[in-house]
Amino acid sequence: MAFPTQFAYRKAAFVAARTHLAVDTLRGLRQSKRIVILARVTVVNASVGHIVTTLPTPNVYELGFSPFGSFIITWERPSKGEDGNANKNLKVWRVAEEGVNDEERIPTGKFVQKSQTGWNLQYTYDEKYCARVVTNEVQFYESGDLGTVWNKLRIEGVADFAISPGENHSIAVFVPERKGQPAAVKVYSVPQFESAVSQKTFFKGDKVQLKWNDLGTSLIVLAQTEVDKTGKSYYGETNLYILSANGGFDSRIQLDKEGPIHDVTWSPNSKEFGVVYGYMPAKTTIFNARAEVTHNFALGPRNTIMFSPHGRFVLVAGFGNLAGQMDVYDLEKDYQKITTIEGSNASVCEWSPDGKHILTATISPRLRVDNGVRIWHVGGGLMYNEDLTELYHVCWRPQSTATHPLDNPLHPIPTPHSSALAYLGTVKTPSKPAGAYRPPGARGQVTPLHFKREDEGGAAHISNGVSSLGGANGFGKPRKREVPGAETIGDIAPGGGVSLTGTVDGDDNLSKAALKNKKKREAKKAKEAADKAAGLITPGSNGEDGVVADSRSPERRDRRGHERSRSKSNLEPRGWSQRREGSRTRKNSNAGRNNIRNGGGGGSEGGVSLRGNGTPSSAPGLAIRPPPGFSPQDATPRQPPPSEAPDLTVTSPGGGSPHEKKIRGLLKKIRAIDDLKMRLAGGEKLEDTQLKKMHTEDGVRKELEALGWSG
Repeated sequence: MAFPTQFAYRKAAFVAARTHLAVDTLRGLRQSKRIVILARVTVVNASVGHIVTTLPTPNVYELGFSPFGSFIITWERPSKGEDGNANKNLKVWRVAEEGVNDEERIPTGKFVQKSQTGWNLQYTYDEKYCARVVTNEVQFYESGDLGTVWNKLRIEGVADFAISPGENHSIAVFVPERKGQPAAVKVYSVPQFESAVSQKTFFKGDKVQLKWNDLGTSLIVLAQTEVDKTGKSYYGETNLYILSANGGFDSRIQLDKEGPIHDVTWSPNSKEFGVVYGYMPAKTTIFNARAEVTHNFALGPRNTIMFSPHGRFVLVAGFGNLAGQMDVYDLEKDYQKITTIEGSNASVCEWSPDGKHILTATISPRLRVDNGVRIWHVGGGLMYNEDLTELYHVCWRPQSTATHPLDNPLHPIPTPHSSALAYLGTVKTPSKPAGAYRPPGARGQVTPLHFKREDEGGAAHISNGVSSLGGANGFGKPRKREVPGAETIGDIAPGGGVSLTGTVDGDDNLSKAALKNKKKREAKKAKEAADKAAGLITPGSNGEDGVVADSRSPERRDRRGHERSRSKSNLEPRGWSQRREGSRTRKNSNAGRNNIRNGGGGGSEGGVSLRGNGTPSSAPGLAIRPPPGFSPQDATPRQPPPSEAPDLTVTSPGGGSPHEKKIRGLLKKIRAIDDLKMRLAGGEKLEDTQLKKMHTEDGVRKELEALGWSG
């Protein structure tokens, strides 16, 4: 006989547990943003509603149960006693103690726990042992004797741990990056703590989530950094690893879509797991226990994946800032999609213990409006609805899957509750999908590809960490200005406007400013053509080739021939004698130029200054007559005989053959090793990686000798 499924919700302060309910007495209740302070804790048998016991502990912020419900653990805000020492705010109580009054009850164990993160004890599946992490070690206790430490796992820098839920009594510990050393996750068997059974080291791991499968045979490690050094994400980088509990397998899980890892969870059969990853629209993939891909779902705006308790169905949904759509797939029928449920504004989503229903709820303080509970059938129909003013928590009553055998969950479909029918009667079905807003001018047109999501046929999103004007997905590309319905122009100007190139058919398409500029350009060209025809423009001033004339004097133009480009890294510096010779040559050259200006020889006679081409130049209003017998050829400067250009080979530092590049790289390593030696000799403490680098000096020098370098 199948047992009925039950759920409970809290409008004031109501917490559901495995076999009991823990509620407050509503006396001295204080509600804040995230926590509920309880005046005292009352344990109630959920089957019959009888009060089991009341714990005499005030100001409880957190509470939890052991796997079988034998112990209840409470956490209070840290405080100090009158002597200045910290009070023991973590307490462990037995749920049932015969012959003891409620006021006389004392906890079986008390500890000082300052951090609210990871405050609870972790138990083995059989409640035989429990453990908590302290500085540089994990302490184990026997559940019945919390006053004595049973065993210790000492690991320097341990920050987190997770006990396997299986029967093998394994523990996984995490040590973050420290002093250049990579982060590490190690798996030990309890209580053989001498050596790790399995371990995985990696960088980019400031914090992790350790996820065991139900059998305790494999462990998934979701590693995350606080800061993404590539600048692609505000929330750091994420990587995924998998280890086996017996040390037979460990690997990094390769994901083929760029972006963060949104969710990862194991199937109840412990043989496969699902991952939602990548920039939106995200990709959802099912892997087997060897991290091999078995199925890829369609891309979509999703960030949550949950398997049903029997492992028959999987739910892929998008909550938070997404629309709240939930896709249900049947894994036994080749991953066939059953339905899509619209669960907008849902902040809680859980499978029922029978694997046939899905509970969604909107709770405070996540959202303070539209609070309520809804239960959906796996086939997609709404079964129950209840709207509440303020809802703080809701959950199913935990039950074993053995009490709910899964025969045919899709048939028959149960009859919906009257509240569901009343709610569906008030919901208006839209006549057609609303879709995204489109301006009036763009309506009735096909959506461009660069405005479509990747799952709708658009290009994949590429994030490079900086704002750019264009990318593979088309966002930010310059668009031409166009009027809807008007004929488009093919060319686009660099600034995004209409290009004037090629519009010679008429001036009707030009604006007033463009037409005015065009007339100015045409008038300027006509004037230049007229001046050229009249001989007012010399070929050197602005010829057909468009080269603007050099307005400098011939002497300054001649200096260009003396300019030289010297590579500091490849040309030898001049000696003292060469510098003196060059200085003497420059003095003679300057003297010759001064002689020409002052009426001396060297290309002028009678105070006549000659152009570089041998023609005399005259100032306005001054008539200069050449002397008798003068010919322009006499003033033409004699050209020195052509000399062979020196053979200079200039090489850049990054050039050269692969052989030379390899030698330069090895020499760079030698210089770095010498620098480390000097720092070590100066008393500086080096890291392990730097010391290892120093030990490679012999190998580097042998490589240089093999390449033929000797220095």
